[in-house]
Amino acid sequence: MSNDMTWSDRADLAQAGLTTVFGAPWPQYLDNWSPGFPGSNDTFNYWWLAHVIDARLDAFVRTGDTHWLAEAQQVRRNLVERNGGGLFNDYFDDMTWFGLALERLGRLGADPQATTDAIALWQHCRALGWNPTYGWSLAWRVPQLEYKNTPANGPFAILGARLFQATNDHQFLDLARAAFDWITHTLRTPSGFIEDGINRLGDGRIDTQWRFTYNQGLYIGAGVALAEATADQGFLDAVWPTIDASLTELTEGGVFRSEGDDGDEGLFKGIYYRYAAAALHAREHPTLRSFVEGSTNMLWSAGFTPDSGFLPGNDWRRGPTGPVPYSTYLSALMALEARAGLTP
Repeated sequence: MSNDMTWSDRADLAQAGLTTVFGAPWPQYLDNWSPGFPGSNDTFNYWWLAHVIDARLDAFVRTGDTHWLAEAQQVRRNLVERNGGGLFNDYFDDMTWFGLALERLGRLGADPQATTDAIALWQHCRALGWNPTYGWSLAWRVPQLEYKNTPANGPFAILGARLFQATNDHQFLDLARAAFDWITHTLRTPSGFIEDGINRLGDGRIDTQWRFTYNQGLYIGAGVALAEATADQGFLDAVWPTIDASLTELTEGGVFRSEGDDGDEGLFKGIYYRYAAAALHAREHPTLRSFVEGSTNMLWSAGFTPDSGFLPGNDWRRGPTGPVPYSTYLSALMALEARAGLTP
């Protein structure tokens, strides 16, 4: 059965599996882990839900089936309801991820309120978190305004570039460029590798020990978004060394290494694949294409069985060895959607 399926078929199966494996009664909506365990649903994962919106929109773009657009809108309602009825929290990276999902929902679903909310999230982040410590850039969270990192500035740059395209308002583009330049000058190594952040402990140090696919994908995505917004191919030139560095420094056996088992880390690889696919649509990179194809082949072979369906682990060369967070599943789903967009 599996060998006869197209990549679009596989993405469809994985989209359905997110609901069948993790679906829960409202307002939980999705169980955090499968199988669950005592306390496994105690955490409200705001930013995971933002990525669920984007994943459902991937299916809508691929298929044209408005069912997936309705699913994305339902996730939006769930996130806001569980967030106390509002858009904002204390984490600027969380809010920019939600802003990105809402901007896309507005663009694809002709929902002006979604676009308005995306702008409100961007403005809130700028007003509370944009400051000159270690160079003008976005802080990670409200209680820690002097800690700056790629996880906040990367999606802020992507969101700014997209809001500029939606509104032609240069305030969005100006700060998107500034956030991208800040990452380039502060956290990019000579090889092109993107470090995580600076001054987390108040000592001005860069966290070189956190070597995540997430950060590489964000820088790639920001460069692609800015190239699209400005028609300046220099932004693509800037991210090509990061693609090469990520494939050299973070892979093992044809896939990215497992980045941790606590939950959040499971989502990191999917972010890379989303923006790697965007880069490939913008400009061909044979090594990256070969990696995306080979690694998703392994992901599917290890995660799918005809009897049990699709359930991935954090190491894409083998199946899960214990409970799986839906962040890990979502990461794999995003990779399958990326592959389906390249190889239907």
